[in-house]
Amino acid sequence: MNAVTAMVPTAAAGETFATDDARYRAVETRDKSADGLFILAVKTTGVYCRPHCPSRTPKRQNVQFYHRPEEARAAGFRACRRCNPDASAPRDTRLDAVRAACRLIESAEDTAPTLEELGEAAGLSPFHLQRTFKAVMGITPRQYWDARRVGRLKANLKAGEGVASALYGAGYGSSSRLYEKAGAQLGMTPASYGKGGEGAVIAYAFTETALGQVLVGATRAGICFVGVGDDEATLLVELQGDYPKATLAADPDGLGDTVAEVAAALDGREPHAGLPIDVRGTAFQRQVWESLRAIPMGETRTYSELAAAAGRPKAVRAAASACANNPVALIVPCHRAIGTDGTMRGYRWGVERKRALLDTERSVAARR
Repeated sequence: MNAVTAMVPTAAAGETFATDDARYRAVETRDKSADGLFILAVKTTGVYCRPHCPSRTPKRQNVQFYHRPEEARAAGFRACRRCNPDASAPRDTRLDAVRAACRLIESAEDTAPTLEELGEAAGLSPFHLQRTFKAVMGITPRQYWDARRVGRLKANLKAGEGVASALYGAGYGSSSRLYEKAGAQLGMTPASYGKGGEGAVIAYAFTETALGQVLVGATRAGICFVGVGDDEATLLVELQGDYPKATLAADPDGLGDTVAEVAAALDGREPHAGLPIDVRGTAFQRQVWESLRAIPMGETRTYSELAAAAGRPKAVRAAASACANNPVALIVPCHRAIGTDGTMRGYRWGVERKRALLDTERSVAARR
């Protein structure tokens, strides 16, 4: 798939690969019909591929799905040499301009290109370049520059560079600016990230509810994980899979009030808006998560509506993926996202739990 290129799929194709589980099944079977509809990135190798890449199939917990190669590159992944995911594919007529802008951004060393410079490279006015870039990519050129800069920083740190060298090499003008945003961009300090997460501590605690066990994990910055499952052991595996190099530490006393606040959502009470969270995601994912938090209790939104609210109305699959990759269930109420036809689609913690949550919320909203 070429840079910034995505096929405009048929409705049937979009439905077929609407969830990460469906995408992973396509990867397992090396389904060539999925080519151009999404790409996968493998956390353990740092490589992104076509769905039918001949390389060994990665484990599900090590896979992250993206809509376009740029999104994977911005997250610090590199193209697979075997399946060449940047190769040509059918494209939107706007993509040549966006591709040119992306190349200029990616080649910039110290400062982000201005809209005037990007427009000149793309053959568009600055205004139309901004609009076209946002429509295709779901983020602004500045957000793309920021994401690429974080990707370079991650690569430098993983390569063993010292923090100072890594941050200046990635284009940060000062260490203070990096540390100001480190929690949101890396999920931990740069020094800790450079050690693969070693030294980062996630405290966790459980509570039993009518819908099963609830596990809450939190760093010093805030809640980074909320899961609902049948047993504690399975939920711990999920938490460790999301943060493979972090140290997990049980802390039922320290997190008691936080766990109770989160679990109350299962009884139809909104989690307190002031609960601090510490989660990472792309700019588009964060936009979708904010849109989810804006949905009133007792109501739902379709994936199409969420995509439109995030400024990218055609990115329905990406909106569904953002819901599937939400690390803090209940706080970010991804259970309020449904299919266009009103059906319950995939939910990480089980469709039956999703239905029960919505039924509870509708009952509470009706009483109010």
